[in-house]
Amino acid sequence: MFLHRLNPSIKALTIVLLEIMLALIFDPITPFLFMVWTITLTFVGGNINLKKYCLYFLPFLIIAFGMLWTTIVFADTPKHPQEIINFLGFNIPEESLTTALALSLRVLSVAALALLFIFTTDTVDFILSLIQQLKLSPKIAYGVLAGYRFLPMMKNELFIIRSAHRVRGFDQAKTLRGKWNQYKTFSIPLLASAIRKAERTAMAMESKGFTGDKNRTFYRLFSISSHDWFFSILMVTAFLGIVYLSWHLGYFQWYSGEL
Repeated sequence: MFLHRLNPSIKALTIVLLEIMLALIFDPITPFLFMVWTITLTFVGGNINLKKYCLYFLPFLIIAFGMLWTTIVFADTPKHPQEIINFLGFNIPEESLTTALALSLRVLSVAALALLFIFTTDTVDFILSLIQQLKLSPKIAYGVLAGYRFLPMMKNELFIIRSAHRVRGFDQAKTLRGKWNQYKTFSIPLLASAIRKAERTAMAMESKGFTGDKNRTFYRLFSISSHDWFFSILMVTAFLGIVYLSWHLGYFQWYSGEL
């Protein structure tokens, strides 16, 4: 699929640029339209599982709703509101509702961009692209990659420790405090296991001649192609087109310190 074949570094830089541009917008229509565009492009240009995508998007929906509600409740009431709107049974000034919608929809629009990157980018490819295209230090890059690889291993290690405790009759905590004390006892063997794995990884990298030198060869080479520039131009053009449409309809507004 198109999005999966893009250079991860160019994709990341494009998304960061768009998120900065979104931060300068303060109306609800522009981020909403851009969110719809981003989600549509994610499913059209990528091989995405709908159920998994919705599961990842759900926490952002909860955060956006919380931001919407708290902004409405705690926003300063204008002395001379333009119009009072009934929203969920409450009479709310139009300015407060517009501000709340602008903030919450901007969160969802940024989340849609982040999920586009997450679901269409392989972590190893991203790290290698950062080294080759953005000249990131291999010491930092491979350190991050090694830490990322340790996470599922630690989860499996925790499962083994819990199973061992359960066999010996020690996994009987019922209360919240008991479970907390139980997990504290798991921390020592987990730490010991992590230290052993870190030492083995360090020795393996040293035995293979890894010194952190930037002038090294790579088995997998990444380059910047016309497809990457097309993606960047397409996203920026779509954003500017949505801004123009919002401005033409009379909704567009720059951020100017509103709270």
